[in-house]
Amino acid sequence: MKQIAKLKLGALGLSVGLMLSSTTTCFADAGSYLAARQAIIGRDYQEQALYVTKALASDPRSAVLLETLIAAKISLGDFDDLYGYATILKDIEPQNQIAAMVLFTKYTKDSNWDSLLAALDAGEGVSSIVDGLTRAWCHVGKGEMREALELFDEFSTLSEGFELFGPFNKALAMAMAGDYEGGLALLETPGLPQTGGSIYAQALMLSQLERNDEARALVADAFGPTTDLRIVSLLDQLDAGERVPFDMVTTAQEGIAEVFNSVADVVSGGLDDGYTLLFARAAQTLNPTRAHYALKVADLLDRMDHNDLAAQAYGTIDPSAPAYYMGELGRAEALRRDGKVDAELEVLRNLAKSHSAYPEAFKAMGDAMRRDEQYDGAIEAYSTALSKMADASRAQWSILFARGIAYERSDQWEKAEADFRAALVFEPGQPQVLNYMGYSFLEMNTNLDEAMDMIRAAVVARPNDGYITDSLAWGLYRLGDYESAVAPMEKAVSLLPVDTILNDHLGDVYWAVGREREARFQWNRALSFGPDEKDAERIRRKLQIGLDRVLIEEGLEPTREHLDD
Repeated sequence: MKQIAKLKLGALGLSVGLMLSSTTTCFADAGSYLAARQAIIGRDYQEQALYVTKALASDPRSAVLLETLIAAKISLGDFDDLYGYATILKDIEPQNQIAAMVLFTKYTKDSNWDSLLAALDAGEGVSSIVDGLTRAWCHVGKGEMREALELFDEFSTLSEGFELFGPFNKALAMAMAGDYEGGLALLETPGLPQTGGSIYAQALMLSQLERNDEARALVADAFGPTTDLRIVSLLDQLDAGERVPFDMVTTAQEGIAEVFNSVADVVSGGLDDGYTLLFARAAQTLNPTRAHYALKVADLLDRMDHNDLAAQAYGTIDPSAPAYYMGELGRAEALRRDGKVDAELEVLRNLAKSHSAYPEAFKAMGDAMRRDEQYDGAIEAYSTALSKMADASRAQWSILFARGIAYERSDQWEKAEADFRAALVFEPGQPQVLNYMGYSFLEMNTNLDEAMDMIRAAVVARPNDGYITDSLAWGLYRLGDYESAVAPMEKAVSLLPVDTILNDHLGDVYWAVGREREARFQWNRALSFGPDEKDAERIRRKLQIGLDRVLIEEGLEPTREHLDD
């Protein structure tokens, strides 16, 4: 990481810089400054950009404010009006790296290779990897291929720990120029690390050399069975005997975009996601039609809980791209997390129409409807998904399980039970299915021995699952074995300490063994976590008159311990 980490100020570093500067700098617009700090803490890029822009009116040459604004705008994917800010920042700090990122993308988009080379010669730069490879791609842009290839080779000798970067970019440049044999030979060098990108590039080069069988074998061996439609589409083209175009890099600008993308790949997961996002956004702005760049940006935003921005990023994928299908599934999920259920369902309905051969769209639509308690629609969607799966396969268990839940929720137990048992045929011992079915039997007070056998098997498979452990404890409670229920119920609450239902259950178990003070404590805790009104009313009633009298009011047997009192 040490070479990439030369960029000292990613989104996190910039935020810290701004907050620390409050102890040493006085801003005339204190309100905007404080609002910007709050936006930074919450990683609200829109608000951050808004209030830093206002603060800059009072102090237009603050390097800290300029860096913060530029980072926020890059994170939003908004490069259009950053050139002026980056120029000012470079004037204040000539070797500022965040300014260099903006200027590099500007020069690249303008094919202003001389200005970009001059900036590199002056010591301006983003990181040693970006700088070295960008210099080589500049010469590709100028039509100086010999100089470019020499620079790629020179970079390869200096990039310890990142041996693939130089050969990979050189191979892309060679293939872009039509030298598929040379590019392929370079990527096939013994001992050279392989990535998904390098495998994909080799497959395209092999296809251009009319060696589709080799390309197919390479891809199938590297990726195996996959639902990635980009790979599926490539395999279909190879099987059809097509000469698949080499489109990974067709211009120097796209080459530099791939450099930023590769750096984002390397730092992803190892450094702060906000830092990685800067590189991913740079790649996307340089090659906005590349679908997997948009997917990467959207995934990063998903991980940072920027649901609205993630949905926007997914929405930039061209409907003709193989990745559009996965992008729309991602967009629907982002809309769901943002609380936009109607928009989620609209996306999924449209996707089911445009990609009607794929079961995942119908499965996702069923899940969305089930969460929204539209059980009839969910059942229909799940049934359609199953009909799209030509052969009986293990993958069907999750759809059968989900449809079974929808049947159970809509009071169609016989159909639910049939689906649960069918799911267990495809996935024997599946703990979620065993737990749900066993718990349902307990609630219906039927098949109690089988219910407990199922739940115990689920606990063995997932001993640290709070809900499954709760089922075991609740089963023991329902069977009247109150003392045995205490330990697993306590464990369940320790695993999920703020769950309303589990705390309520623990209160009932404590009451049943005579620990009334602790029972009331747990019921009060359950109330504090916001149960729905029906459950809250029952808990309040237990606090007023005790569990046994509530059970008697409901026409049920009181707990045995208190029946004797």
